[in-house]
Amino acid sequence: MKLALLLLTIFISAISLSAAQTGSTVTYVGHDKVTAAMASGAALANGPDFAVSIARRTAAGQVEVHDKETDTFYVLDGSATFVTGGTMVGGKVSRANQQVGTDITGGETHQLTRGDVITIPAGVPHWFKEVQQPFTYYMVKIVKP
Repeated sequence: MKLALLLLTIFISAISLSAAQTGSTVTYVGHDKVTAAMASGAALANGPDFAVSIARRTAAGQVEVHDKETDTFYVLDGSATFVTGGTMVGGKVSRANQQVGTDITGGETHQLTRGDVITIPAGVPHWFKEVQQPFTYYMVKIVKP
């Protein structure tokens, strides 16, 4: 029950902040869709300056640097070794305002587990270096203009 309340609070805060900044309409996502997303991972809400989703990882990922996106993750299940900061190695543009790479030199290692929250500001390299399955997390992206 506490987890559901925390998720709801984070979700409402993210949507409210975004709507207040842009004058956008309110986005409502019912509990059935949220529950389904927790089982498989899915987008919950998107707008020009935000994205909210539930993500599931089964393996490590690439190093990412978002020029305009701040990521906030709330770990729902599992654990992962997550590296932030430092310098990205082998960076290439993968889409507008995003680069991906193969490694991070330096940086700070975090052992993420259920209940942890981490926020990665735009421009900071970050990497799911190791993932212990299942790894599920609630993700809010706030996009700078």
